[in-house]
Amino acid sequence: MTKTAEMKTWYGMIATVGTLGSYSRMPGTLGSMAACAVLLVLRDVPVWLILLTAVIGTYASEKYAKASGRTDPAEVIIDEVVGYWIACWGFDLSYAIAGLFLFRIVDITKPFPIRRIEKLPGGFGIMADDIVGGIMVNLIMRAVYWMFFQDGLSMIYGFFGR
Repeated sequence: MTKTAEMKTWYGMIATVGTLGSYSRMPGTLGSMAACAVLLVLRDVPVWLILLTAVIGTYASEKYAKASGRTDPAEVIIDEVVGYWIACWGFDLSYAIAGLFLFRIVDITKPFPIRRIEKLPGGFGIMADDIVGGIMVNLIMRAVYWMFFQDGLSMIYGFFGR
């Protein structure tokens, strides 16, 4: 089956987000931007939709990777969608661009333990690194929010006797 034919299967349409993953030399960024656009339209992505997309995306990515004979095809971007939504979960829309920027940095640099998780087999490995990356970004944004907007720095300074 050709790459184009694979993308037109039900699992290919899900894995490549309606073939969007094939329209750019930076498909991960395009997938994250698409997820950002959905977030801006919906104003909030509910947990059930994130979980459902992760489960279906894992299965579709697995089938697509097997059909293509590649372990992590670049055009598979459903993982970026889920990862970005996790990164921004629980924040208002004013954090959408910061979440996009940070998520792309984490997804591209793959800090520990993401690089290791990426090596997991099949669709689980395809999805898991972006899920962990999204969790990392969410925690980073929460820490920054706490430090600068919830008086966390004052608490830290007080702890160290300043």
